[in-house]
Amino acid sequence: MMSSTAERIKDVIASSDVVLFMKGVPAAPQCGFSAAVVQILSSLAVPFKSVDVLSDPQIREGIKTFSSWPTIPQLYVKGEFLGGSDIVREMFQAGELKALLSDKGIATTT
Repeated sequence: MMSSTAERIKDVIASSDVVLFMKGVPAAPQCGFSAAVVQILSSLAVPFKSVDVLSDPQIREGIKTFSSWPTIPQLYVKGEFLGGSDIVREMFQAGELKALLSDKGIATTT
């Protein structure tokens, strides 16, 4: 059962350059941390796929095991786990997030 969840997570991460596992949806985040990451991605005008972990308990638990990271949200760029809201916010404030996205060929606002 766990392996099929991991496979599903892999498929989702592979399907988009930027994937955010979050609580709720971008238009209506269900937690402040998820809202913060959505706001950062939106401010950079980065297209991203979101996965609402609240609507899928298997993914909600599975993603924590998959990334060895205990909290949601989780941001993936080109298949790589970047981190949660604190890491994403720090990277954004330091200009590192935009640089990383550019390096990976993902367009952002200038």
